[in-house]
Amino acid sequence: MKTLTHSFGKVICMTLFMVPSTLVEGKRESLRESYTPSALISVYNLTASKTAAMKAAAARSAVAKAAAVARAAARRAEMRMITLEAMSLFNDMQLQDSGLNEKALEYALLGYHRLLKKGIVRRSDVLSICDFSQPSSQKRMYVIDVRNHKLLYRSYVAHGISSGETFANSFSNQPESYKSSLGFYVTRETYYGSNGLSLRIDGVDRGFNNLASRRNIVIHGAPYVSERILHKYGVMGTTFGCPAIPTELTNEIIPTLKNGTCFFIYFPSKKYLNESAVLNG
Repeated sequence: MKTLTHSFGKVICMTLFMVPSTLVEGKRESLRESYTPSALISVYNLTASKTAAMKAAAARSAVAKAAAVARAAARRAEMRMITLEAMSLFNDMQLQDSGLNEKALEYALLGYHRLLKKGIVRRSDVLSICDFSQPSSQKRMYVIDVRNHKLLYRSYVAHGISSGETFANSFSNQPESYKSSLGFYVTRETYYGSNGLSLRIDGVDRGFNNLASRRNIVIHGAPYVSERILHKYGVMGTTFGCPAIPTELTNEIIPTLKNGTCFFIYFPSKKYLNESAVLNG
């Protein structure tokens, strides 16, 4: 019995000492397999690929930041030029007492120059502004000779019946809204319709006036846009959304504006000023 116990103990001891030895050898073999030349090359390639990707991403980020800085600098320079041009026009045309909002002139010039660069506006000689921050009882439409710094016409202009009464303060791009639409337009050809000589215009401010043609928004004369109506009723007439002018001026103003000039309807709407594709690039 003693001999059997002794022998069993030897077997246990041998097993205990043999198992760790086998595990150690297996681990060494596994390590040797892990660090074969092909495995090392794969690890190196993976590391190099990650490093290259990180460097490329950093380079793209640096280029994007540099481009953003350049765009911001170009925009600041552009705005300085526009501000100086607006000041010059404002002073040369003696508009201080005309009621024209000087910011309206700045925004008009900004869009005018951008649309010229894109070839959307074809005539650079004339810029028209309807300043709807003023009431309809004032002559709030300005036709400007940009080259010669001359105010060609200053006229009454009506707004849409659903935009307001004396002041226009609600605007829409939707058909059947009977509201005026803010933004930049390019004039097209003239035609004779129910309102006599009229001028087609295309809205180029997407989301704000690009449905103008579908809405049949045109510049035309109207007998209810006159000092007679203003004196009689104390308020100017309104339209279905068209910027109507006095009938007696249509034969002068409309031929001056036709065929590719820039026409701008302004109101200090934060939504428009922040979201206009023309103004914000």
